[in-house]
Formats: sequence, structure tokens, C-alpha cells
Amino acid sequence: GVDPSRAGQAKDKIYQKMLRNAATRVLSRTGCRNLSAEAAQEIPTVSNFINGAAVPSSSTKLIDVTNPATNEVILRVPESTPHEMSEAVGSAADAFKTWREVPIQARQRVMADFAVAIRQNTDALAESITLEQGKTLPDARGDVFRGQEVVEMASSLGHLLMGETQGNVSKGIDSYSYREPLGVTAGICPFNFPAMIPLWMFPVACAAGNTQVLKPSEKDPSAAMMLAQMATDVGLPPGVLNVIHGAHDCVNFICDDPTIKSISFVGGNQAGEYIHARGTALGKRVQANLGAKNHATIMPDADRESVVKALAGAAFGAAGQRCMALSACIFVGEAKEWIPEIVEEGKKYKVGSGFDDDVQVGPLISPEAKQRCEAIISQAESQGATIHLDGRGVTVPGFEGGNFVGPTVLTVPDTSNAAYTEEIFGPVLTCLTADSLEEAIATTNANPYGNGCSIFTTSGATARKYQHEIDVGQVGINVPIPVPLPFFSFTGSRASIRGDLHFYGKEGVKFVTKAKTVTSNWTYKGNLGGATMPTLS
Repeated sequence: GVDPSRAGQAKDKIYQKMLRNAATRVLSRTGCRNLSAEAAQEIPTVSNFINGAAVPSSSTKLIDVTNPATNEVILRVPESTPHEMSEAVGSAADAFKTWREVPIQARQRVMADFAVAIRQNTDALAESITLEQGKTLPDARGDVFRGQEVVEMASSLGHLLMGETQGNVSKGIDSYSYREPLGVTAGICPFNFPAMIPLWMFPVACAAGNTQVLKPSEKDPSAAMMLAQMATDVGLPPGVLNVIHGAHDCVNFICDDPTIKSISFVGGNQAGEYIHARGTALGKRVQANLGAKNHATIMPDADRESVVKALAGAAFGAAGQRCMALSACIFVGEAKEWIPEIVEEGKKYKVGSGFDDDVQVGPLISPEAKQRCEAIISQAESQGATIHLDGRGVTVPGFEGGNFVGPTVLTVPDTSNAAYTEEIFGPVLTCLTADSLEEAIATTNANPYGNGCSIFTTSGATARKYQHEIDVGQVGINVPIPVPLPFFSFTGSRASIRGDLHFYGKEGVKFVTKAKTVTSNWTYKGNLGGATMPTLS
């Protein structure tokens, strides 16, 4: 027979080789200094991306990028210096002068070519995401694909820049409007979607004639750097997209720089509300997608088997680290009897490295995220929650240093419990019960967040009542994660957003453009007006 310990060692060697290969591919595509890390015995440092090229930073302030499955340091990100950040903005401002004059058809073609490049490089992008963010490779490919769909939308947005026309508003006078780019825009990205969220931001802005300065998350910057290089390779002119790095100082710079006209942000409420307040106080447009507590209402007439599988996937997939995760479920009436089946489904989910084909739940992003998640579970238990499936203390053989939390299912006695009030951002499903649909709707509407919600039912009348009365911006009917496709917009509401225009789609184009209305008088040998305003007479 085969010695199990030797088989395990062989598998570990294969994994380590795959990890090294993935790291090498990531490093070679992100403009890192010290590419030969083993030879130089140094951890490579990511570069800035300015004026169409990777530019090493002179900063001595470096932030570690770790593999969440092991917590080994794999890269370092510089805190870009004030000079470097100003250089990036200057490059974007210079590029805007010529890029805005490029016809929309040509800008769209660049985006069409960019979408092809993304599709051709999906695996490399996904490997970088799994290495730095931790999600499984299939989920990382989905991260890339959903971003690619926005690029495809940006490759055909000319009709969204069209305005309105009215002829002969007065004798010989016509009025018409159209949309113009703002100028230099900025994007500030979160860690949980290293490819998709940057692709929500710069393709729409750039296709509309703007330029952008992008700040990826300091926790997983490589996907954004790879995308910047790919966009340049297919024809995006130097300076149209620039990438800088950092934390608080970088964010403050973006908020304060007078050349930057708009800021797009995705992340937590504390940071987003701060950015919105600081940016708008200086006259910038700010759109900020914030936190969430997405509710599912489960009616007793729903299809039991499919709902159980859908809830487990929506709660535990991506280790719960997505703003549209279903983290709170309200079971109406006898539907609460399904909770044990969800527990059994959760037990089937394997926890481990995202590079393992058999894994469904990867690590959380950091030790702090793991500690916070487990602390909230413990607090919820002390407040009376019943834990049906406990993911605390999970250990993955060979990855004992990783940030793993297993699928967790608990029932809370009321909505004051910490598992309900907090956005846990982990693989935790918080269950509540209700006696009626009306009670479930009232509970959902009383929660401050309004990102997404779902109802599971076989009754059209029930679904109609729910969608009409629910006060949430994105509603799923028998759909667990109702994220709109890019020809719509991402319409979270209430405490889940600051700003009045949403990402991508029609609203996304409006956010990065401004309306201009022209009134022209070409009266043939006519009167050009006098000293008084027009009257009915």
C-alpha cells in the first residue's frame, strides 16, 4: 500500500510548486522590483503604474502582502510618496487633453480589445487573486468574469453619452444637450474583489473620455497592476490609467487633490462615509458603495432542496467576504424546520487553500478578520444565540497558519444580537424566525442597510407583495445573490451607499460625465433679441 505520510508530502510538494509558479507569473506581470526573489533573498516590491509604465517607488514605507492561507509575506506594497502621487495625477491630467478628443468609437474599440485580453488572461489574473486574497480559483475566475462584463458594457456605451434635442424652441432657435467627461477621476478599491471592482471603475470612466488614478487595495494589488498593463498593451494611451498605492495618506491625497474631479469607492462604512464627507466638502463627486446585511426571506412553499443549497452557497461562498453575501435569513412559519438541512449542507463545504480543487471555503483576508469573525460568533453566543454549526477553531492540515473559519450557522433570539447587527464578513449565516411575510418584510426594512435581499417562494402574489413593499435597492426572487448585469446599475440603497449615482450602467456613465446644453440661434436675417425677457405676447 501507499504510505499516507509520503502521499501527503508528495501532494504538499505539488502544491508548493504550483504556488511558486503562480507567484512567478504574478510577479512577472506586476512590475515588481527584485523579480528574482529567491536569488536576491528579498521580497519583491510592487511598482506604481504611471504614464503607461511600471515605475518603482522610492518610498521606504512598505506594506506586507500575505498569502491568507499561510500568512507568509509574498510581496510588499509601497506607500506612494506625495511626489509620485502628484506625478500620477499630472500624467492623468496631461493625457485627458488628448484622450477626450479621441472619438467615442475609437475609445470603445480599446475597451473591446481589453475585454478580449482579460478573457485570454483569466487564469493568470485568477491565480494572483487566489494567491493574495485567498478565494478559490473558480471563484477568482468569476471575479474576473464579472469585471470583464463591465468592460464589455464599456465597449458599447456611446448611446449613453447621447443627449436630447429640441428644435425651434423659439423662432430660429434650437436647443440640444450631450454629455462630456469630467477630467481626472479616481478609484479606491477594496480587498474582496481585486479584479471586478477596479473593472467597475476605470473602464467606464475611460471609455467616457476621462482619465483615472486608481488605488487598489494594499492587501491584494497585483490584479489591478496586471489589468493596467493589459489595458496599455491593447492601446490605452499612456497616462489615461495610473495606479498608486498606500493606505490613509493615499486616500487623503485623492480626496484633497484639486485636479481629481470624482471618487469611486467600494468598502466599509467608516472609510466610505469619511471619503464621501471629505471629498464632497471639496466639491468632488463621490459614489461610495458601503456595508451590507443582506436578508433572505424563506417562505414555507419554496422548493426546499434548491433553497437549502442556494442559501449555503450564498452564505459560505467566498468565505462570506462579499457585500452581496446572504448573511441573514428569515424563516417564515414552518420553514424554520429547514435549518438542520442547511447545517448538513454546510458540513459538506471543505475549508482550505483556494488552490485546492476540492475546497469551497478559502481563508479570510487577515488574522484580524478571522479574530473579529470568531469574536462576533462568541459574542452572539453569549447573547443567547444557538449555534447549530460552529466554524471557529478550524485547522487545515498543512496550512495551520492560515486565516480559516468554517461555515457557521446560528439562530439569534432577536435583532439586537451581535451576529445580526454586525456585518461579519465571514462564512456565517444568521437565522431568524417570523410568523408572517409581513413580519419578515418589517424586519428587513428596519435594518439600516439596503444593498440586497431575496425571497424564496413559489407564489407570484407573495413575490409581488415582497418586491413592492421591501425597502432595499436590489431584490432577488428565487435568486440568492441578485447582482444586476452591467446594462443595469448596481443599485444598493440606504446605509449601503453614499452618493446618488450608482456604479456601471446608465448611472455609472452619468457619474463620470456632465451634461452640457447648447442653445443656438441661426435665424436667417432675424432678430437676435432685445433688452427684455420674452413674454406670451
